[in-house]
Amino acid sequence: MAHDPECIFCKIDRGEIPSEKLYEDDKVFVIADINPAAPVHLLIIPHEHTPTLLDLEDDQHDIIGHVFKVAAKLAKQKQVAEQGFKVLHNVNHWGGQRVFHIHFHLLGGRKFGE
Repeated sequence: MAHDPECIFCKIDRGEIPSEKLYEDDKVFVIADINPAAPVHLLIIPHEHTPTLLDLEDDQHDIIGHVFKVAAKLAKQKQVAEQGFKVLHNVNHWGGQRVFHIHFHLLGGRKFGE
Protein backbone atom coordinates (compact mmCIF):
# COMPACT_ATOMS: atom_id res chain seq x y z
CA MET A 1 0.00 0.00 0.00
CA ALA A 2 1.50 3.31 -1.09
CA HIS A 3 1.88 6.10 1.44
CA ASP A 4 3.40 9.57 1.18
CA PRO A 5 5.77 10.24 4.11
CA GLU A 6 4.70 13.92 4.27
CA CYS A 7 0.91 13.50 3.85
CA ILE A 8 -1.12 14.23 7.00
CA PHE A 9 -3.69 11.54 6.17
CA CYS A 10 -0.96 8.96 5.58
CA LYS A 11 0.58 9.94 8.92
CA ILE A 12 -2.79 9.48 10.64
CA ASP A 13 -3.23 6.12 8.92
CA ARG A 14 0.21 4.97 10.10
CA GLY A 15 -0.48 6.15 13.66
CA GLU A 16 2.15 8.89 13.58
CA ILE A 17 -0.50 11.54 14.30
CA PRO A 18 -3.09 10.55 16.90
CA SER A 19 -6.67 10.48 15.67
CA GLU A 20 -9.64 8.34 16.54
CA LYS A 21 -10.58 6.12 13.63
CA LEU A 22 -14.35 5.83 13.74
CA TYR A 23 -14.38 3.09 11.10
CA GLU A 24 -11.73 1.13 9.26
CA ASP A 25 -11.56 -1.72 6.78
CA ASP A 26 -8.96 -2.92 4.30
CA LYS A 27 -9.68 -0.04 1.85
CA VAL A 28 -10.60 3.06 3.89
CA PHE A 29 -10.58 4.64 7.31
CA VAL A 30 -12.88 7.31 8.72
CA ILE A 31 -12.15 10.18 11.09
CA ALA A 32 -14.11 13.21 12.27
CA ASP A 33 -13.31 16.47 10.49
CA ILE A 34 -11.39 18.82 12.82
CA ASN A 35 -13.37 21.82 11.49
CA PRO A 36 -16.89 20.42 11.16
CA ALA A 37 -19.31 22.14 8.79
CA ALA A 38 -22.27 20.13 10.11
CA PRO A 39 -23.22 18.23 13.27
CA VAL A 40 -21.98 15.08 11.52
CA HIS A 41 -18.85 15.73 9.44
CA LEU A 42 -16.73 12.68 8.74
CA LEU A 43 -13.83 12.14 6.36
CA ILE A 44 -13.73 8.86 4.45
CA ILE A 45 -10.12 8.34 3.41
CA PRO A 46 -8.64 5.54 1.29
CA HIS A 47 -5.57 3.93 2.85
CA GLU A 48 -3.68 4.14 -0.42
CA HIS A 49 -2.24 7.58 -1.13
CA THR A 50 -3.56 9.10 -4.34
CA PRO A 51 -3.27 12.91 -4.55
CA THR A 52 -6.46 13.67 -6.51
CA LEU A 53 -9.35 11.93 -8.22
CA LEU A 54 -7.55 12.71 -11.49
CA ASP A 55 -4.62 10.53 -10.39
CA LEU A 56 -6.63 7.32 -9.93
CA GLU A 57 -5.40 4.48 -12.11
CA ASP A 58 -7.89 2.28 -14.00
CA ASP A 59 -7.56 -0.50 -11.42
CA GLN A 60 -8.28 1.91 -8.52
CA HIS A 61 -11.73 3.18 -9.50
CA ASP A 62 -13.51 0.55 -7.39
CA ILE A 63 -12.55 2.59 -4.33
CA ILE A 64 -15.18 5.20 -5.26
CA GLY A 65 -18.01 2.68 -5.02
CA HIS A 66 -16.60 1.40 -1.75
CA VAL A 67 -16.50 4.94 -0.32
CA PHE A 68 -20.21 5.40 -1.09
CA LYS A 69 -21.03 2.02 0.46
CA VAL A 70 -19.22 3.08 3.65
CA ALA A 71 -20.89 6.52 3.54
CA ALA A 72 -24.36 4.92 3.44
CA LYS A 73 -23.47 2.62 6.34
CA LEU A 74 -22.13 5.50 8.45
CA ALA A 75 -25.07 7.79 7.62
CA LYS A 76 -27.39 5.11 8.99
CA GLN A 77 -25.21 4.60 12.09
CA LYS A 78 -25.07 8.35 12.76
CA GLN A 79 -28.84 8.59 12.22
CA VAL A 80 -28.68 11.15 9.40
CA ALA A 81 -29.66 8.87 6.52
CA GLU A 82 -33.40 9.29 6.71
CA GLN A 83 -33.44 13.10 6.79
CA GLY A 84 -30.62 13.37 4.26
CA PHE A 85 -26.90 13.92 4.01
CA LYS A 86 -24.16 14.94 1.58
CA VAL A 87 -21.06 13.21 0.30
CA LEU A 88 -18.62 15.78 -1.08
CA HIS A 89 -15.30 15.47 -2.84
CA ASN A 90 -13.04 18.40 -3.76
CA VAL A 91 -10.51 18.25 -6.59
CA ASN A 92 -7.49 20.56 -6.81
CA HIS A 93 -7.10 24.08 -5.39
CA TRP A 94 -9.98 25.80 -7.16
CA GLY A 95 -12.24 22.88 -6.26
CA GLY A 96 -11.46 23.43 -2.58
CA GLN A 97 -9.03 20.56 -2.02
CA ARG A 98 -6.65 21.33 0.86
CA VAL A 99 -5.11 17.93 1.56
CA PHE A 100 -3.80 16.18 -1.53
CA HIS A 101 -4.83 12.65 -0.64
CA ILE A 102 -8.26 11.79 -2.00
CA HIS A 103 -10.94 11.88 0.67
CA PHE A 104 -14.68 12.32 0.87
CA HIS A 105 -16.72 14.42 3.29
CA LEU A 106 -19.89 12.94 4.79
CA LEU A 107 -22.03 15.77 6.14
CA GLY A 108 -25.36 15.48 7.89
CA GLY A 109 -27.47 16.50 10.83
CA ARG A 110 -28.74 19.77 9.39
CA LYS A 111 -30.65 21.01 6.36
CA PHE A 112 -28.54 21.98 3.34
CA GLY A 113 -29.03 24.07 0.24
CA GLU A 114 -32.15 26.20 0.12
